[in-house]
Amino acid sequence: MEFRSSAKYVRVSPQKARLVLDLIKGRRVEDAMNTLTFTKTGIAPDVQKVLRSAVENANYLSTEKGVDVDVDNLFVLRAIANEGPRMKRIRPAPMGRAYRYQRRMTHIEITLAEKNRNGASAETAEATHAAAPVKKAVRKTAPKKKAPAKKFAGKGKKR
Repeated sequence: MEFRSSAKYVRVSPQKARLVLDLIKGRRVEDAMNTLTFTKTGIAPDVQKVLRSAVENANYLSTEKGVDVDVDNLFVLRAIANEGPRMKRIRPAPMGRAYRYQRRMTHIEITLAEKNRNGASAETAEATHAAAPVKKAVRKTAPKKKAPAKKFAGKGKKR
């Protein structure tokens, strides 16, 4: 079972958010929380808030809905930072001109899953059994050489 949480329209570029999300992908929730606590970037508290929300979603389902979930065995299955809308702004430039720049936004999404007793998640176990056979790599040939360019004679000068 997967438990999701997301934050939309976060005022940080997706590239900066992905740097922090790559630190917690595949880790246990407790390790991910500790990593985010001691990460010095400005987006780390927002990512930690989304991670805490996903854990609370799992906790809610285990207590209220009767789903059997062990919160201690949760790990970060996916952590994605998608690009949100951009705000176009103008900065004054010399000689009456204006330079345009963009303020980027991010949609952060974190998905948690529960590890089985053998240590792998149910989704990864199903994916390994249903994996397609590996194809052989195709050898690439070198591109053909182009003919040399003709020299331009231009207009001849009269002497």
